[in-house]
Amino acid sequence: MDPTLAGDVVRAGSRARERFYDSRGYGRPVGGDLELAPVEAAHLLYRGDLDSVDGMDFRAFLASAAVPEVAFFVYKDLRDRGFYLSPAREGWVDDPAGADFVVYPRGKGPWDDAVAHRVRVAGERETVPATALGASVLAVVDEESEITYLETDRPDVDGTSDADVPPAEGDLLAERVVCWDPPADLYERAFYGQRLGDDEAVQLSLVEAAYLAQRGSLSVDGGEAALLERGREVEGDRFDRRLAVYADLRERGVVPKTGFKFGADFRTYADVDGVDDLGHSELLVRVIAADHEFAPRDLALDVRLAHGVRKTMTFALVGDDGIDWVSVERLTP
Repeated sequence: MDPTLAGDVVRAGSRARERFYDSRGYGRPVGGDLELAPVEAAHLLYRGDLDSVDGMDFRAFLASAAVPEVAFFVYKDLRDRGFYLSPAREGWVDDPAGADFVVYPRGKGPWDDAVAHRVRVAGERETVPATALGASVLAVVDEESEITYLETDRPDVDGTSDADVPPAEGDLLAERVVCWDPPADLYERAFYGQRLGDDEAVQLSLVEAAYLAQRGSLSVDGGEAALLERGREVEGDRFDRRLAVYADLRERGVVPKTGFKFGADFRTYADVDGVDDLGHSELLVRVIAADHEFAPRDLALDVRLAHGVRKTMTFALVGDDGIDWVSVERLTP
């Protein structure tokens, strides 16, 4: 067995197929021979199952341009955890786009029709496009080569809360609207705003007020245009993104409330029948532009905080074509 590096594959011959693919799921059979991705060959060198590749031992091969070092550390970690996995390459796995590895359930391999995880690899100093998240696991390798796994998904955000309320009138102040004599359902049933005190008056955020005005359920001097203008004065373009997400959540039967205490735009309640029987909020929502790129450190902070308060970190990606939803949670493979 004399493995050779040929472009982006390591050719290992027919003996390697029986020894490495048939028994342990390394590589891709090509005819009677075996092709290995460089990261797989590096792992076999590390284990001592190969002596060299083109005369390079493990130390030299890992230092070569052929092997992405962060990918090697993730590959090794998943193998150490008992998984078989394949590099996500065209012709090697189905639907390789957006992933670096396809991980099989324990006890399964590339010859089985089952996938446990699709894994994308990033170093802690890289940026990750928000649109790249969803239906995959992000494996972040930090500067000490420790790995944090973040499971990302495209959730179906919905609820049973009813947003319909009788019309109300309010006064536009600097950064909020006060309804001095609101219908009881505005706060008590639909959970808009907050009571000012023991009286009936309810104060609304600018986002809540703009949404109600769009629906014809709130009247203020200057109407909806005055609310939009004030919101943009206060927040700039961010106001329109937050209003779009607020409206989308309400139309989905979900009640958004401020997430400021948690460093987010909103916390959400899926099933609100009234404020006297209010359950625990489920999601923390951060509103971002669809072209946003995450620093992995920021993702880790958001997810850690959401987990600590028993919520799921969710991102609303606002673009020209609408809103995409991405949830991110810690994962232990």
